[in-house]
This record gives sequence, C-alpha cells and structure tokens, in this order.
Amino acid sequence: MFFVTKLGGRGPWRAAAAALLVAAAALAACSPLKLLRPGQRLLSKMEVVGADRADQERLVALAQQKPNTRFPLPKLAIYLLGNRFYDSVRTRKQLAAIRQDFEKRRLAAGDDSAKLGQLLNRRERKLNRKQLVLDKGNAIMRLGEAPVIYDTASTRRSVEQMTTYLRSQGYFRARVVATDTSRYRHNPLLRLIAGGRAAKDSADRAKLYRRVTVRYRVRQGAPFVLSQLTTAIPDSGVAAVVARGQGASLLHVGDRYNEDAIGQERTRLETLLKSNGYYDFRQAYITLEADTSYQAFTVRLRTQIANPGPGLGHRVYTLRQVTVITDAGAGRALRVAVADTLRRGPGRRGPGQGFPRRGPRPDTVVVDSVHFAAFRQRYSPRLLAGKVAVRPGQLYSLPRTQLTQRQFANLDMFRFNPVTYRTVDADGKPDSTATGLLDAVVTATPAPKFQESTEFGGTYVANLVGPFVNVRFKTRNPFGGAEVLELSTRVGFEGQYNRATASPEYTTLFGATAALVLPQFLVPFRIGRDFSRYSPRTRFSLSDTYVSRPEYTRTNVELTYDYIWQRSAFHQFVVSPVVQNVVNTTSISDAFQQRLDTLRIRDGSPLYQSFRRIYEPSMAASSLFNSNDFNETRDARYFRLFVEVGGLTRNLYRHAAWYDTAVAVYNFAKITADYRRYHKLSPNTFFVYRFNAGLVHAITPTNGRYTVAYDKYVFAGGSNSVRAWKPRRLGIGGFSPTTTNADGTVVRDYNSEQPGELLLEGSIEYRFPVYSFVKGALFTDYGNTWTVTADPQRPGAQFRPGTFLKQFAVGSGVGVRLDFTFLILRLDVAAKVYDPSAPATERWAIKRFYKDSEHEPAFNLGIGYPF
Repeated sequence: MFFVTKLGGRGPWRAAAAALLVAAAALAACSPLKLLRPGQRLLSKMEVVGADRADQERLVALAQQKPNTRFPLPKLAIYLLGNRFYDSVRTRKQLAAIRQDFEKRRLAAGDDSAKLGQLLNRRERKLNRKQLVLDKGNAIMRLGEAPVIYDTASTRRSVEQMTTYLRSQGYFRARVVATDTSRYRHNPLLRLIAGGRAAKDSADRAKLYRRVTVRYRVRQGAPFVLSQLTTAIPDSGVAAVVARGQGASLLHVGDRYNEDAIGQERTRLETLLKSNGYYDFRQAYITLEADTSYQAFTVRLRTQIANPGPGLGHRVYTLRQVTVITDAGAGRALRVAVADTLRRGPGRRGPGQGFPRRGPRPDTVVVDSVHFAAFRQRYSPRLLAGKVAVRPGQLYSLPRTQLTQRQFANLDMFRFNPVTYRTVDADGKPDSTATGLLDAVVTATPAPKFQESTEFGGTYVANLVGPFVNVRFKTRNPFGGAEVLELSTRVGFEGQYNRATASPEYTTLFGATAALVLPQFLVPFRIGRDFSRYSPRTRFSLSDTYVSRPEYTRTNVELTYDYIWQRSAFHQFVVSPVVQNVVNTTSISDAFQQRLDTLRIRDGSPLYQSFRRIYEPSMAASSLFNSNDFNETRDARYFRLFVEVGGLTRNLYRHAAWYDTAVAVYNFAKITADYRRYHKLSPNTFFVYRFNAGLVHAITPTNGRYTVAYDKYVFAGGSNSVRAWKPRRLGIGGFSPTTTNADGTVVRDYNSEQPGELLLEGSIEYRFPVYSFVKGALFTDYGNTWTVTADPQRPGAQFRPGTFLKQFAVGSGVGVRLDFTFLILRLDVAAKVYDPSAPATERWAIKRFYKDSEHEPAFNLGIGYPF
C-alpha cells in the first residue's frame, strides 16, 4: 500500500527554511567545551593509519572510543541543543514530588489490593520516565550523543585489542602505537557570526588543549604464511573420514595465517564427522597447534583430534528406529481445556473417555521403515515419510537431521518439530557400552488448524481519505494431505482525480483470492524421494478484482497453476505452466471513451487496451535469490529473474465458429531482472543500491503494430521506483506527452500513465539510525522507460544507445522509517532533480523547485522498505 500526495504553498516552506537556518546558527553557537569538567578533554577525531585496506575497518571498529557522529545527523550539536533546556535539579524535585504524591495515595487506598496494584504500576511508569531523563537527558539529548570524553585507559585497551587482532591475522610482529594531540579550532560559523571579535576572545587560551585527536599508527610487518599442514589423529576411523574430506579444507599451504579461517576449519571438521555417524563428537576435541620456530615468517600447522579418554575411541552411531509423533502436546492441551489436572498412568483414563491418555499412542503405522505414532492419524503418513531424511540403518548425519527439520517446517503444519536422539543397546535398554545405536524421534507439535487475520488501513489520494479492510483466512490440512487453503478478500475505497469533472471522486475496489498449496508436485509421473529436499509444492490460485469508478467498471479474473521449489534457504524457483487471465470492462462512460480514443490516435497510447475484453493465456518462470531477512539487517544480496511468454496459441482464437473474436488475444515475451545489494557498514547503518530492468515486446504485430496487453507493459515512477514521480507517470524516453485544456491550450500531461517496452531504473540509499526504532535514509533514484521500435506519434520515445544516458530521470530525497520489527512504516519525501521529458531549457527540475505544483516534493507512504 502506498500513496503519493503534494503539499502546496511556498510561504510555509520559506518560513521553515528560515527557522532551520536560525536553528543551525543556534547549534553553531553552542560549544561542547562548556560541558567539560576541569581536566576533561573532548575526543574530536580518531584515525588509524598504516593498515591495509582490508584491515582498516576492523581496526577502527576495535577502537574503544570514537568521536561523536557528524553524518548524517550532527549528534553532538543535537545533544547541546537539548542541554539548553535540561534542568537536573528540577527533574530531581519532580521525582521527589512523585514519590510524595503516590505515598499519600497509597495511604488513602488503605487495604484495597486492586487500587494499590494500579497505583504501584502508575508510580513505576512515572518514576522510570523521570529517571530516564535524569540519567540520559531529555528527549532531544537522547536523540543526540553526549560529548565523548577522552580516556587514556580506553586508548591503551584499544592498542591491546588492535595488536591482538593483527596477530590473529598472521602479523605476529605487528605493532600499534597511539598518539594524541590536543588542539582547539574555533567554530567557523560562530567566527563568521562574531566577526573579528572571535579571534580576540581571551577565553580561547583557556580552552587550549581541550580537543583531542587520537592517531593509531600501525606497523603490520610481513605476514606469516602456512608452510606445512599435518595431522595427529589416533583414532583410525576419524582419520579416514578427515582424509576423505581433505579436499574441502579451508587451510592451504601458502595462505596467510588466519585464526578466523582456523575457527571455520574446526567447525567444518566437526560437521564432517557428525555427517558420518559421530553423534557425540564435539569441537572441543579439535586443536590446531602453530609452530613458527622453523623458518622466518612461516607457520607449521598441526591438526590434532583427541580421543574422548585414555584407551577410548570415538563411536560411530547407526539409526535403529525412526519415529514421528504428529500430535505432540495433544493430550496436555485437551486436559487443560477440560481443567483435568489429574496425572494418569499409561493404562488409565479419566471419567471422560474422549480425550487422549498418557502413554503409547494407539494409532501407529509404518511407512517406508518410519513409524508414525498418533492418537489419531490426521496427516498422510505417506507424504510425511517423504519429508523424513533419516532412515533406520543409516549412519547418524547432522545434515540429514537438519534437512528433516527444515522440510517439516516448510510444510507450515507444525509449530515445533525438533529431531531428538536416544542411545540404546541392541536389547533396547539405555546404552552403557560402545554399541553405537540410536533411536530418532521427530516430535511435531501441530499448528492451529484455522488462522484468521484482519487488517484495517487507509489511503489519502486526491485529498480524499480512502478506508480499506483486508481479511485473510487460512486452514491447514483440510484434506489430510498437509495442504494449505488460503482465502483472502479486500474491500476499500480510494480517491482518484477525475479529469473529466476536474474533481476528486471515490473508486470502489473489491478483490478476492483463493489459493490451495499442496506439499508435493502434482505430476503424472513419480518423483524420487531425494527431490523432497527441495520442498516441492504445487499451488492453484484463483483471483478476481473488481474496480468501479464513475468512468468505468472493470473486472480481472486470473487463474494460475504453479510449481514451487527451494534450492536452498535463500533460493526459490517458480514455474507456472498455466496462467489464464481474463479482463472485461462491463461499462465505460462516453467522455472517458473519447479520452481513450484521443490518446490512442494522437499519442499512440495503448491505454485503451485496458478497457477491452482481453484473454491472456501465458506461461511464466521466476528465480528468486534473497539472503536478507524481513527487516533487512544483513549484509546481503537479492536477485530476481522473471520470464513470461504468452499468446503462443493466438491463431486458435481467430475462428469465429467457436470463439468470440471481439475478445482480443495478444502474444508477447517479457523478461525482468532486479538486483539489490545491501552493504552493512555498521550494526545499524547500510549502503544499499538497486538496479531493475525489464523488456517486453509482441511476437507478431496486431493491425500493423507490435502491441501487447496493457498490464504487460513496464512502468516507472512511484513509491518503489523513482519516488519523485507519480506512480507509472515517468517516461517515455525524451517524449513529452501533452493534453488540451478546456480553453484549447496545449499543456504538458503529468497525469496520464506512460507504458513502455524497455525499463531501466536504479536507486542508491544510505540508511542510518536516528533514535530507538526511528531510522532515516538519504536516497537518489534514476530511471526511465522507452519503446523498442520507432513510434512517429511519440518522437524521442525510442531507446537509442547513444542518447539513453541523457534520458535518465533523477530524483533525490530523504526518508523516515519506523521499524517495529513486525512492521515497518515508511515515509519518503523526494524532489525531481532532472526531468528528461521537459523542454531542453527546463530539464534541471531542481531549479524549478516549488515554482509550480508539479515541482513540489512528492510524499510517499508505504509499508516495508522500498527495496
């Protein structure tokens, strides 16, 4: 959900700019040195010199003290501004007054426990708020940063940590020396305001040496490299497994000594052994000894894997039995529901015979050597057996265990599904000798069968508030095969600007979707059990969208049949062999039809196709790789490739004997690619960029023109595109669309959608924390759409290699994001910088900022990040 709106009026913005300038001058006049006590100094700069680029950022991160943040927000100046309004004495008095007031209320409440509880809760809330102000300052001060007081002990610790880090990276002879210099430089803005008096201020002498610059000089020296790799493994079985996996080793002769790589190698060896039956093996058995005494700047590394004890070897475990419990917690849940707290033995039941008893589950079946136990089998054992990657007779394997857990989680049937193991003797008794047998148990706790969610919201478009409601209903396992049936509906009203009446009007929106997801491929042939590791699913989806406006009424019905599978936790494939789409406009006003005809004849616009009866048969495929999480907190990559081909059977629908030829069918091919890169600069600071491209074209011409269905074109502009432009209004190329006013004057058309055949767009964004859950962003977007073939009615719209760079539209702005973890609300404010569709003398749109309504900032409100 998003909307775009504009604010009008130049006066308020000029007043805001003047107020901002006054605030900047006030901030400049504040000196942080006033807050320093005698003997204290302000850390104003810290730098690390002499280190390699690869180690520079890590060494800077190890510094115990860093100067106050200046970009993108001057945190120290904000703190000083808040300090002007801070009075700790008054806050202490308020704390004392709160305690006295609540003490009186407590005595007045007497023995009423309910009133006392409420009073204590209110008292704690008020005291905590005031204590926060006393400890960390008022809200403005907490938005900023307190002055960083230079501490020599912190500098010494920083030197020690930097030296330790360099040695862990193979620089055993590295040396770090810290020097601090004290200086005072007058604030340039204050000097400008004060004129020549600033240089004669005698107080400057007293402030000498109050600012400190700390410089860490690093002498890395030559790195030590690995000259020899040996092993010492007394257990022959373990040694054989390690030798077989040596090709995947992360350590190689000639590499620089690196303790990070050594730690990763220990983890790899542990995983390798746990993948080959060594159930109780631990990383603590693995040590790597480094010897630097043989040759200068070389290290001989020896891998040792100790035995668990004198005369004992590591045991290899084999699975004896695999059991899946599909209704874990069912008995306890039902007993709680009927308030039955009586503990029962295996053979007893309570007065009500309807709920499960403790002890063995009576309904147990064996499928493909896996035991399925339940009070009543609700899920298909045959299907679940395909999700169990461990089998009796196999060696214990950690990867197969994790795969089983992941496949059960992907079913969306169970809240929890841990896989546990128990060591047993051949007799079934607890193992006390080296028999090496395991029983595996998958304990699956069912998720609620029904799940419902309701979402209320609103939009604000064309000066109209548009409420909407989304209702989603999900039922799990409706047919006993671990299926998921999802039903959703959306009803809402949205404001739209009616060009015919020159007034805003409401649009009625209604949408409904039904989707059935099967946890397997529905194909006429058998798929091997090994393919289940990719979590194959089949999805049937049917949706209907109804739009009613004063100009027209339109419906869109879509049926899809999808195959979905996961190559990894980050990589998903979707193949849709059947996509059927029917678009129908049941009514259209004469004025709007005339407008469509004018756009088609004068500008060659394909908008009229959206209001025809259209049948769109197609097939599609997509690949999505995303290593980020929902809140986008990782250093990650995102890439989505989408391909669609439609209307290949177009000739079949030209026979009037069996098909209504008034229903248009277009053939086309479409491909889009979206790449995003998330660079994590610090725990809460990111530099993100995106590049998005798309191409669509008709396979054969229609009435002499290469035309595709309107909704298959590519568009630019909007909340998730170039944010300074209205949704779908950017383009096309260097062509400037026009319209005729009622008085006959021809003006530029800013309100018509601009469909294109080729899309190129991108964004760069710097994301940073502001305060608590409030995040900020600085961004620049660029992009445009073009036609692939020449269009005489739209000169400048065709893509040409020699001119397309000059036709990129550019917009920049700032954003505020409220990160509630489960929900991210976003407000982006963007302004046009360069408009390639404007006349040649007006393309630098930033020069016309606020000179007319189309050059005011665009406000974009949305849910989630833009990319």
